Amino acid sequence: MMNRKQKEYLQQIAAKYGTPVFIIDHDKIRENYHEFKEKLPDVQVYFAVKANSNPEIIKTMYDLGASFDVASFPEFMMVYKNIKHLPEKERQDYIWDNIIYANTIKPAPILAKLNVYKPLVTFDNTEELRKIKKFAPDVRLVLRIRVPNTGSVVELSSKFGAHSGEAVDLIAEAIELGLGVEGISFHVGSQCNNFDNYIQALNLASSIFKEVKLRGLDIGFTNKEGKKLMVLDIGGGFPVKYTPEIKPFSTLAKKVNSEIKRLFKDNVDVIAEPGRYMVATACTLVTKIIGKSVRDGKTCYYLDDGVYNTFSGQVFDHVQYPLQSFKEGEKKICATFGPTCDAFDTISLADELPEDLEIDDLLYAENIGAYTNASASDFNGFQEAKIVHINKDPIDPADLCPCYSGKSYSKCGLLNTAEHQILMVQINKSKRVEPVFDTTHAVS
Repeated sequence: MMNRKQKEYLQQIAAKYGTPVFIIDHDKIRENYHEFKEKLPDVQVYFAVKANSNPEIIKTMYDLGASFDVASFPEFMMVYKNIKHLPEKERQDYIWDNIIYANTIKPAPILAKLNVYKPLVTFDNTEELRKIKKFAPDVRLVLRIRVPNTGSVVELSSKFGAHSGEAVDLIAEAIELGLGVEGISFHVGSQCNNFDNYIQALNLASSIFKEVKLRGLDIGFTNKEGKKLMVLDIGGGFPVKYTPEIKPFSTLAKKVNSEIKRLFKDNVDVIAEPGRYMVATACTLVTKIIGKSVRDGKTCYYLDDGVYNTFSGQVFDHVQYPLQSFKEGEKKICATFGPTCDAFDTISLADELPEDLEIDDLLYAENIGAYTNASASDFNGFQEAKIVHINKDPIDPADLCPCYSGKSYSKCGLLNTAEHQILMVQINKSKRVEPVFDTTHAVS
């Protein structure tokens, strides 16, 4: 829940840039990344660009040391822009070590383009193997297997993944074609609320690796230390706590860590493709009421953003983003609609908002960073929300709050309380430094 200062800051941004405005907090992205690494320390993060392909987000993830999961050539090039300045060998090493093209189906012309860069790519069928052999013989391969998606908000297994029973035969076929296979990948479905999906998938992968060994098939790669490893890509699906009943990521991480240690030796390179987990909670939308009516006894608010724009995640990603009011007041069940002339452009028929809001009042929606503006359009001529970045640069040690919270002063949880200001004065006096109460953020 936002505090008063945070709400005031959102309103200041809306006043400066207009609405709708989509605010990306890079400090929150960093926080999510570090939490993921803390909970799954032996898993390399390949940020799923499709969740939110904003170039500034990609740059922040790159600066953090993340790798990348791309699903199209434009996404690949968005990542490539961050490394094109590197010397040729460093650039190629980065592609080999840090990019996976995780779309199992690739048009022939795209394969030809990818062959120039030689990234890791996924496949799940014979026809794709033949296409890769013809148009991209120099890329390296990972077989995607089909795993249970039960209980995940977005199911993927009906479209992607080879059946476990044909997995080893496909690997053998790839090797016969002269293609290099480095390992196995799976995806349990987006926003996975059934952690058993991961357990079952890891057991399937382990069984396939064992059969590969029994059949004498040579897969994997040799790392910089000269050790032979196989790729184990555990995909995405890591849940975001949109609502209180969603089980915490820490619970899943414990299960995954335990199962990986039980099933695999130290001959696997474990990677994951979190997208939603990195960006969902890092973005907030501020939108404006442009119309108001009462229909069938219910107050209806018409907004300057809707399901064809930032709220598109409600349609394609099956996630709700409850709207909140900056104004206080008794809340009633209200309807909220987008600006287009299409009745489908209904955000909610059950948002809890004050009934006395007026035209030009502002509303906001939190946790709206994943699969939202990524799928927005300009249908009906309504443009996508403006994007504003905050906290793009990491905290300078000199800007750390002197109360030792580990945060900048403007982000400290004790912000602007009397006790906090007294504490700052005391600490700064002891350091012979004048206190500065600057609560502004860098906005670009």
